[in-house]
Amino acid sequence: MKGILGTKVGMTQVFTTSGKLIPVTVIEVKPNVVTQIKTVANEGYDAIQLGYETVKPKASNKAKMGHTNKANTEPKRFLREIRGVNTSDYELGQEIKADIFTKGEVVDVTGVSKGKGFQGVIKRHNQSRGPMGHGSQYHRGVGSLGTMLPMHVLKGKKLPGHMGHETTTIQNLEIVDVDLENNVILVKGNVPGPKKSLVMIKTSVKKGEKVNDSEELITYDDPTTQEQEAEIEAQDAVDEVETEETEVNE
Repeated sequence: MKGILGTKVGMTQVFTTSGKLIPVTVIEVKPNVVTQIKTVANEGYDAIQLGYETVKPKASNKAKMGHTNKANTEPKRFLREIRGVNTSDYELGQEIKADIFTKGEVVDVTGVSKGKGFQGVIKRHNQSRGPMGHGSQYHRGVGSLGTMLPMHVLKGKKLPGHMGHETTTIQNLEIVDVDLENNVILVKGNVPGPKKSLVMIKTSVKKGEKVNDSEELITYDDPTTQEQEAEIEAQDAVDEVETEETEVNE
């Protein structure tokens, strides 16, 4: 088991060399710092605590700064645990970067889903509405709340209420690409949460360390760079011709 914290940037699409389109979620992964190592002897279970996104000292407090100072790092906005890891592979204050994952790995992504506010049963529980015409006078209501015998609403009845803003995990997502230059991980499909929200990428619980066979992606170079390279190649060709003519004349 391994994991890392990141920020959901948004969604886009990439193409493989075979012409296949893959929808991906872009997750920015800034360096994580191991702020605490928990063991069975001390805490009763094995886990590591990761700190993510540095904040100014004035945005923190003495307790948090004292905790991060033990790891010889700056105060962090987010502190999250990852259980089931091999604690002997980590050291206090160690930095974890995007290269912890490789292309083709299967992962679980956890985040807080988008909040929808107070919603009715049709949107919240996907119930059907009543007829809209012929004087039915029942359109988007809750419907029957139960029989008369218990004289109260039975527990678990689907009713209007707060929707969304819940910790959600989507399992068995594939890592399409890892961009170490820009600290970005591309995950196939969608992940929970709005843009700029915190997400956690962990090894898949069901698939384990499985790595899928991934296809090569099409890369798009900067046009200006291509023009410069073409000019350099043309100039090199001219220089070679001039050199050959000079040698022949001599």
